[in-house]
Amino acid sequence: MNDFSPIVGILIAAVVVIGIVGCAVFLWSQDSAHYTIGKTTGHAWDENLEEYNNPLPKWWSWLFYITVVFSLVYLALFPGLGSFKGMLGWCSQSYGGRTGCQADQYAGEVKQAESLLKDYAPQDIRALAANPKAMETGRRLFMTYCMQCHGSNAKGSAGFPNLTDSDWLYGGEPETILESITNGRQGVMTANDYLGDDKIKALANYVLSVSRRPHDNQLAQRGRDLYIEEAICRTCHGDDMRGNKMLGAPNLTDDVWLYGSSEQEIVDGIKFGRNLPGGKSTSNRMPAWGGFLKDEAKLKLLAAYVYSLNR
Repeated sequence: MNDFSPIVGILIAAVVVIGIVGCAVFLWSQDSAHYTIGKTTGHAWDENLEEYNNPLPKWWSWLFYITVVFSLVYLALFPGLGSFKGMLGWCSQSYGGRTGCQADQYAGEVKQAESLLKDYAPQDIRALAANPKAMETGRRLFMTYCMQCHGSNAKGSAGFPNLTDSDWLYGGEPETILESITNGRQGVMTANDYLGDDKIKALANYVLSVSRRPHDNQLAQRGRDLYIEEAICRTCHGDDMRGNKMLGAPNLTDDVWLYGSSEQEIVDGIKFGRNLPGGKSTSNRMPAWGGFLKDEAKLKLLAAYVYSLNR
């Protein structure tokens, strides 16, 4: 309440007091009014539903009087009347041994948070991941900055990786996770529309076959030959199709899918690519949080929290 100017503080106090006293006067006027028990006000609804002009029950009136008295006592003891701090000098928080409203709550919370972060900054990510208190802070950071894409449960969605499994595009070591969060990632799948629809469909069935999903055997065999002899897929995904973490190229032999596992979704990925002009998706960009957060401890806590999710 100390931010009010004296004049504004007086006006606020006057409005509050007048409002409370006005309620008390109104109650008293109702108690003093003359009523004829059983007489109606003359209003009627639904043909025969009438409104009686009877006084409030005494127990009800006294409840209102008690609230008026309570309000006056409360405002005398606690802040609520403009700049008046209250007779008890109470404040919602105290920090650093100070009591009452001498301490600024927001500044105190910031100071407390900075002190905790200062302690976390030099610690190893694995050690932070094993610290429940640190992970509670990491979870809150995740819910603030990361859940919009990866979800509150960190299981991701189409185009956004699941962070709770053991499948990693760039690697799941603490240092790699920290690098991904700090500097971001830009995933790219080149477009292969030059191959034509028939060859692309064959390649899609070959991908389905190696991940042990329903497929056309003849098309899959043709797709295998194309993968080895003609298509450029091996450049990123490798001869064994297990991907390349240096490039962020996914493993095609497991049953983990970033954009979906239907034949058509795989065809779209091969034909149009990802994150390129004309591509079907532009979501596989991981923003760099280092320049935004500008805090080593926060980045480490986020990396530790992600690292802990599948441990």
